[in-house]
Amino acid sequence: MPNPETDLSKEQMLLMHRILHRKGWIAPLWPREYGGPGWSITRRFIFEQEITRADTMPPLAFSVTMVGPVIYTFGNEAQKNKFLPRILSGEDWVCQGYSEPGSGSDLATVRTKAVRDGDHYIVNGNKTWTTLAQHADWIFCLVRN
Repeated sequence: MPNPETDLSKEQMLLMHRILHRKGWIAPLWPREYGGPGWSITRRFIFEQEITRADTMPPLAFSVTMVGPVIYTFGNEAQKNKFLPRILSGEDWVCQGYSEPGSGSDLATVRTKAVRDGDHYIVNGNKTWTTLAQHADWIFCLVRN
């Protein structure tokens, strides 16, 4: 099987994502009101087992399983309306920015800072090992303030 981080183009990686999105199955854990299928825990388990058995590309993990649920739980209506449909469709791809040069996975040594500037934050620092960042439109980062 190809290494998805190095061997596949963005379009190739999005192929299964788009197929599942058209079926309404891309976010099996999301509630129906935010674009999920509204499945029971049993149905979600069976789906995950079958996806694994079929050896398919998984959904965009950081987008669908991490960022989307934060937005639908804590985001305002404008954020939900803007980002949730784009995450579901694969139009917006999110990568994770945790690791830093010289720190590896030791998250206690994170030095990147976020300083509030009005309604925004100014982020300064370096990230490395951002999985699939070459395809990402957005990054979510672990930072200090």
